[in-house]
Amino acid sequence: MFRVHPKTVSRWVSSGKLSAVRTLGGHRRYRASEVYALLDESGIGAPVDTIAP
Repeated sequence: MFRVHPKTVSRWVSSGKLSAVRTLGGHRRYRASEVYALLDESGIGAPVDTIAP
């Protein structure tokens, strides 16, 4: 979706650019509203209108 390396997304979480919640299995979950806002403001990744909910 972002078209960046997963480490980059982890760095965004560390820097506060994006927030994440860890599942019991250790995976990260992101708020859709934050993801869409980041895609919109940064101009990276897939266009928001092409992403299925």
